Amino acid sequence: MTKVSKSLKSRTRRTAIIAVAAVGLGACNMATGDLYPAIGSRVQNFENIGAVREYRQCNNDAMVADQSARTESAPARYTQSAQLLAKCEAGLGERASLVPVEERMRNYALGVENHFKGGDVVQARANLEKFKATFADKDLYYADGSSFVDTMEILLGLRDYTALGEFSVANVNSTVKSELRRVRYWKTN
Repeated sequence: MTKVSKSLKSRTRRTAIIAVAAVGLGACNMATGDLYPAIGSRVQNFENIGAVREYRQCNNDAMVADQSARTESAPARYTQSAQLLAKCEAGLGERASLVPVEERMRNYALGVENHFKGGDVVQARANLEKFKATFADKDLYYADGSSFVDTMEILLGLRDYTALGEFSVANVNSTVKSELRRVRYWKTN
């Protein structure tokens, strides 16, 4: 063999080895970037499920405090329950969309009511405003068909209940209307 053919063979061999190595390394690079995409997705799902479980457990604790407040007629327990409900909502953070909106609305509304029952009218007003901002153009309705937002606005003094036609326009429970009418009557007579 001549030097040229040996040199040509070694160059060809070297080029073939480099080509095989480049293809092999290129394939490795393509695989390593997204080798286990399902793991990241599963981790995210477990974190989301954990956040929802934590929210619901927190709400269960708040419901226990609410039930205790009812049986013991203890205003401090109502406030404790309301604070727990606010903590549960805050704990969700960016994952709030994972919990059904109506479930969150009911819990938030219970927190507003419990602040009111606990005597913390200022916090009840603030939380009602947050409720209206968070769940814009949405409302909850009591079993008798009265509006949560209308009822709480009147009870918290956010509407002028002394105005003559205010009760006719507001979707408020008839018992609340009659009590507020009684108060208005005795204030003027």
